[in-house]
Amino acid sequence: MTLALASAVPIGPIMSMYDPIFIGIDEMRRPVYLPLIYRNILAAGEPGGGKSGLVQCIACHAALCDRTRLILLDGKQVELGMLAQAADKFVGPDVDEAIITLRRLQRVMDNRYSWLTVRRRRKIDQYDDVNVIVVIIDEIAYFSATVGDERQQREFIALLRDLVARGRAAGIIVVAATQRPSVDIIPKSMRDLFGYRAAFRCTSTGSSDIILGDGWSGSGYSATDILPTSQGVCYLIAEGGTPRKIKVAYLTDSDIAHIADYAVAIRRNGHTSSSRQRLAA
Repeated sequence: MTLALASAVPIGPIMSMYDPIFIGIDEMRRPVYLPLIYRNILAAGEPGGGKSGLVQCIACHAALCDRTRLILLDGKQVELGMLAQAADKFVGPDVDEAIITLRRLQRVMDNRYSWLTVRRRRKIDQYDDVNVIVVIIDEIAYFSATVGDERQQREFIALLRDLVARGRAAGIIVVAATQRPSVDIIPKSMRDLFGYRAAFRCTSTGSSDIILGDGWSGSGYSATDILPTSQGVCYLIAEGGTPRKIKVAYLTDSDIAHIADYAVAIRRNGHTSSSRQRLAA
């Protein structure tokens, strides 16, 4: 009996990307939940501000969700690397592979819209036999401005913008982060496509406004007011809302490793359907 229990894999959690994700607490210590389905989120701020905490919360939730495919792009490799085995696709510091991956996602998106058109529908819903795809990109600037030539960088940005602009109704969620909030990294035309934006500490009001939107610093919502010692604190703005100061939940490396191992086990043993259900490319 003891041996059987030791070798058994726990039943997979009944979690879904259609459910709100717990990401932290607000200034009144109330829990903050973020519904990400049909939305995208952009996180930016200076190094050490806590962006990775928000990204890890979302990535770990997605890894444990039923009918969810996880696509990770991480130029540094270490921020999302611990979840690589639980992901359907992991891209490290390779801009060519990043572009190929975004092209494939674009094709899947187009196929899904053709599928919806035939059924006279406007969006994927939770009752469809279709996986949600969560695309997480840690450090946009690495792929869009640091490595590769100008043509590759332009193509990466164009593909990412298309995915953010059209992917929501097709069940594709984009989570993107950068520590360089500037217009050359995040053009306003692309920033405004992100329904959710999280501004961690910034060194200038201009950088804060690049993330949250023009004019918010003048209304008293500036990420420059966040103390350097307040890692994980950010201003979060939702679609059509007002920025809200929150403290993002923190996962230790050990927490992430345990979640990753559990996610791999339940996916391998079929407790989630992400490894079994595919939408034709």
